[in-house]
Amino acid sequence: MTETAQFGAKRVPLAAKQALVNDVFRSVARRYDLMNDLMSFGLHRAWKDALVTAVNPPKAAPFAVLDIAGGTGDIAFRIVEAGGAQTRVTVCDINPDMLEVGRERASIYGGDAVVTLAEANAEALPFADRSFDAVTIAFGIRNVPRIERALVEALRVLKLGGKFVCLEFSSVDVPALDRLYEFYSFNVIPALGRVVAGDAESYRYLVESIRRFPKPQAFAAMLRAAGFGRVSFQAMSGGIVTLHCGWRL
Repeated sequence: MTETAQFGAKRVPLAAKQALVNDVFRSVARRYDLMNDLMSFGLHRAWKDALVTAVNPPKAAPFAVLDIAGGTGDIAFRIVEAGGAQTRVTVCDINPDMLEVGRERASIYGGDAVVTLAEANAEALPFADRSFDAVTIAFGIRNVPRIERALVEALRVLKLGGKFVCLEFSSVDVPALDRLYEFYSFNVIPALGRVVAGDAESYRYLVESIRRFPKPQAFAAMLRAAGFGRVSFQAMSGGIVTLHCGWRL
């Protein structure tokens, strides 16, 4: 029997999902960060600041971070700014169009000396065991075809005592806000995508992928099953997003 995966509202062969996701991000790469500002009314900046605070890069010690699915470099540059002179971030993304945006920005931060960009699949990371002090992923884990494999890989490349921090959209848990959020997501966001990025369908997929992502408790269970310890999560903005953390112990 052919293994399948969810892609938006439909199921597709698992082997085909990655190519379909790649097409989505190839289409939106150049307007991705602008659309994040518009869609979240700028709130994504505060959410990402919370992720960086959770990573807590030291000011006076070497600190190596892997940012998965972070092609535009938004998270990486924030971590570099928050850390000390010995903070280094490796960005990996499976989509070359997203990485190209990140490369154009990397020169501002010292180029490859500070932020390194690599084309790589989250399910098979090309990095040695116990290479990083922290692993991050922001709004990317829901697009991975085999989330369980990606979590095992993230654990593998973490040093003992290293921290995994994941920021992802979640399910709104505030009465009335949930209905407003549903309407906004499925009506306003695709329309914004059409006007700003010239692509409503890609944003319709991204919204549908949020609806299909496991609820916080279920994702926390997935982290524990992958081998992470001291797993925790924190809902923000009424549950619109959740910050998940786990440690390699």
